[in-house]
Amino acid sequence: MTELLPHVKVHYQLSAAELIEQTLLRNEGVLNDTGALVISTGKFTGRSPLDKFIVRDAQTETTVDWNKFNNAIEESSFYKLREDMLAYLDKREEVWVRNAYLCADPSFHLSIRMINENPWANHFGANMFLTPEPGEQECPEPEWMIIHAPGFQAEPVSHGTRQENFTVISFMHKTILIGGTGYTGEIKKAVFTVLNYILPLQRGVLSMHCSANEGAAGDTALFFGLSGTGKTTLSSDPGRRLIGDDEHGWGNEGIFNFEGGCYAKIANLSAQHEPDIFRAIRFGALVENTEFKSGTGQIDFGSTSITENTRVSYPLSFIDRAKIPSISASPENIFLLTCDAYGVLPLVSRLTHAQAMFYFISGYTAKIAGTEQGVKEPRATFSSCFGAPFLPLSPAVYASLFLEKLQASGARVWMINTGWTCGPYGVGKRIGIAYSRAMVAAALEGKLEDVEYLVHPVFGMLIPQYCPMVPREILNPWETWKNQAAYQRAAKELARKFSENFKQFENDFNGFSVFPPSLDLAMDHKAGHNKSKI
Repeated sequence: MTELLPHVKVHYQLSAAELIEQTLLRNEGVLNDTGALVISTGKFTGRSPLDKFIVRDAQTETTVDWNKFNNAIEESSFYKLREDMLAYLDKREEVWVRNAYLCADPSFHLSIRMINENPWANHFGANMFLTPEPGEQECPEPEWMIIHAPGFQAEPVSHGTRQENFTVISFMHKTILIGGTGYTGEIKKAVFTVLNYILPLQRGVLSMHCSANEGAAGDTALFFGLSGTGKTTLSSDPGRRLIGDDEHGWGNEGIFNFEGGCYAKIANLSAQHEPDIFRAIRFGALVENTEFKSGTGQIDFGSTSITENTRVSYPLSFIDRAKIPSISASPENIFLLTCDAYGVLPLVSRLTHAQAMFYFISGYTAKIAGTEQGVKEPRATFSSCFGAPFLPLSPAVYASLFLEKLQASGARVWMINTGWTCGPYGVGKRIGIAYSRAMVAAALEGKLEDVEYLVHPVFGMLIPQYCPMVPREILNPWETWKNQAAYQRAAKELARKFSENFKQFENDFNGFSVFPPSLDLAMDHKAGHNKSKI
C-alpha cells in the first residue's frame, strides 16, 4: 500500500476485536448490552441510487443497460475522483486495509482489497466478505479495489457527480470508489453490481438477489422477493440449513453464496419472530443507526426516529444452522414471494417455467400506505429480477439465464403471496405468517404433488385445492371476496399492470405471454373447468 498511500499509517487485516476497540477509542461507536458495536452512518442511512455511476468506456458502452439505475460517468471523472480520494486518505492519520474474496465456490473466487477511512467500515467488510479459513492459502493479490471514504465529498462540477456523495464503478480499472456517505450498504451493493456484470457475461452464471437454504437430504430452495415480502423470514427454517440471506450465484454445478455474512433489517426485531437474527446481535456484530432504550444499553428495535432502515451485519457463522462453505446443489424448489396488497393473487400457486420467467422478470410486489411518502393506497411495484437497481446488464439477460437454469434443473417454481386475502388492503386481512410457512413447508415436503389444481382464469397459474394446515376456503382468492364482480375487475386491472410493465421487454421476448388469450374467462370453478393434477 505504500505506493498508493505513502504518508499514512496502514492497519492491515485486523481482527474484529481490534477493529471494534479502535472504533471505540475514536468515539465512533458504542457497545450495546450484548456486546455488539453500534454506529451511526451519518447523513445517509440508505442507498442513494441516483448517485451510483458506471464508467462509460469501450468495455461498458455496448454491454451496460444504461438507465435510471446505471448512470454513466466519464473515465476522466473517475481518474480525477480516484486521485483526489487517495490524496485525501493519504492526509489522514491512519487507514484500514483488508484483503478478502467473494463467492464461496472456489471456481468463482474474486479477490478484493478494501481501503477504509474508518475501522467500523473495515469491520463491515470483515463481516460480509469471505476470508481464508485457518490452514487455507492467503487471499491472492486482489483483482478489485474498493476505496471507501465517507469524509471525502465530491465537487460535482469537477468530479462529474450529481452531488457530494457517490459510488463509481469502473469495470475497466476494476475499482469501486465510494465517498460522501457512511452507509455500509453502498459497499455491499456495489460489489453485488460488479458480480451481476462479471458472472453472467463472462462465466455464464446466473447472479441472483435471493436467500437460500438446504434440507437434511441436501435439497436446495431459493427465495426471491422484494423488501417486505418475507424473503429472510421464510428462508429461516429450524429444519433446514441457511446458505445465505441475500445474494447467490447459480452455475452448472449448483448454487453458491456471494458473501460470508448477513446484512439484516432489524426494525421491530423480536426474539420470537426472528430468533436467529436476534441472537446474532452480539460481540462481532455491527449495528447501524439505532437508538437505545432510555437509560439502558438495550437497543430499541421499535424506534425509527433515525431511519426505518436499521441494520445489522454479522458473519454467517453467527447463525447456528448456517452451511459453511455456503455451497449447494441446484435448487429443487424456487419460491417467488410477493406481498399482493390488492388481494388478487393466490396464497400459493405453482408456475410453469415460462410463467416463472415472466414473473421473475416482472419482480412484482405492492407497496401499501405508510411504506413510502405519498403512498395512500396500494401501488404495484415492479423491480426486474427482484433486483433492478443492481443489474448492470439488460434484465432479459438474467431472465433468459433463469429460464435456461430452470429447464436444465427441472426445479419446481411456486408463487407465495404474503399480502392480503378476503379483499384488498383496507378491506381484507394480511395473510398470517403461519400459513405462509405451512405453504412453503408443504411444497418442500412434496405434499402439493398429488393434489387437485385449478387454473387461475386471469393469471394462469395452478392453484392447489388442498394444502396442509391451510383452510381450503382461502386457497382460491376469488372465493374469499364477497363481491365476485369486484374481484374480477381487480384481477384484470392487476393483469393489465403486469402487461404494461412487460412491454419494455417485448423486443427481447417477441410474442411471449403467460396470460390466457382473453381476460374475460368465467371463473366457473364449480363446473370443474380448468382442473388438473400435477
